[in-house]
Amino acid sequence: MKIAVPYENGQVFQHFGHSEQFKIYDAENGKIVSSEVVDTNGSGHGALAGFLSLRGVNVLICGGIGGGAIAALGEAGIAVYGGARGAADECVNAFLNGNLSYDPNARCSHHDHGEGHSCGAHGGDCASHGCKH
Repeated sequence: MKIAVPYENGQVFQHFGHSEQFKIYDAENGKIVSSEVVDTNGSGHGALAGFLSLRGVNVLICGGIGGGAIAALGEAGIAVYGGARGAADECVNAFLNGNLSYDPNARCSHHDHGEGHSCGAHGGDCASHGCKH
């Protein structure tokens, strides 16, 4: 199984569509066997689903994410666990152990009301800006 996490400084980056890096983990039998940090090279919202699909990713653990990205990832066969926070490695281990704290309804909705900022721009706490983490 391959698990991807939008990644910045060891943490789950809180806005999927603006992630400049992903940490991609290979897991077998409930354990991480390897991982690597990969640059997106400027891929935007629409291209990131293809970026992850080409790398064989099965699961995405992320913070905020828009509905269009969720749909594109679903079409690519990638399961999404949104609303995750904290250290990327800890989130992946929690997922593998069946106790990841995530929000199945996590959505960034700034795109719906025309705001063009990222969740990371205001510290990941964006309830007042339309993100529902």
